[in-house]
Amino acid sequence: MFEIEDVGVFLGLDVGKSAHHGHGLTPAGKKVFDKPLPNSEPKLRAVFEKLTAKFGTVLVIVDQPASIGALPLTVARDAGCRVAYLPGLAMRRIADLYPGEAKTDAKDAAVIADAARTMPHTLRSLELTDEITAELTVLTGFDQDLAAEATRTSNRIRGLLTQFHPSLERVPGPRSSRAVARGLRCPFRPPGRTPGSPLRGRGVPGVACGVSGRRARDSARGAGAGRRRRSRARARRAAAGAEWSPTPRR
Repeated sequence: MFEIEDVGVFLGLDVGKSAHHGHGLTPAGKKVFDKPLPNSEPKLRAVFEKLTAKFGTVLVIVDQPASIGALPLTVARDAGCRVAYLPGLAMRRIADLYPGEAKTDAKDAAVIADAARTMPHTLRSLELTDEITAELTVLTGFDQDLAAEATRTSNRIRGLLTQFHPSLERVPGPRSSRAVARGLRCPFRPPGRTPGSPLRGRGVPGVACGVSGRRARDSARGAGAGRRRRSRARARRAAAGAEWSPTPRR
């Protein structure tokens, strides 16, 4: 349970991108602060130092500790204030107990401050993390980004396969992110070419060509070798003076 015996004022902050709304309550429930706060370090520091000089220990409570809530928490710690976090789900459930249905920054800040004053068991402590914990957090974030990118690529590939060739999509199954991403390569086929005809050009990713890149390249090499053989045969016949007749293609 969060200790609040020595707290002189509970300052609830409904954080925002450009400005926060602060609502301050004494342990007896008297309102001592209720106004917007610009999201700048000098303004936040001035408010925190003023409340600390007048009421002693100040407990700053936010409903979003990361991103837009990081600056007020950092300034509050540096100014000697205590900080706490009220989870968003708990905050919304508590807000349902208050009259009125409108969701405003002023109301949210008042709910946060009053919840910290009357229900300290709903608060979560925000302790400074050490260097190792911070580095592990960064590494974990990298792993999460890589996993999300792999999932996105796999879903994209399976979506394309389902669109062009549903039967082919069922072949790799859940291994599409490994097998299909590496194995599906298709040479560029000009318009009018049939899927089984020899293809020329550089390989480009694709799924609707009906032949793999290696097989197409082998076919193209074989066709080129056949043309060279026929050219040499025609040259030999011309040199021997024999009547030339076209060699039927195989």
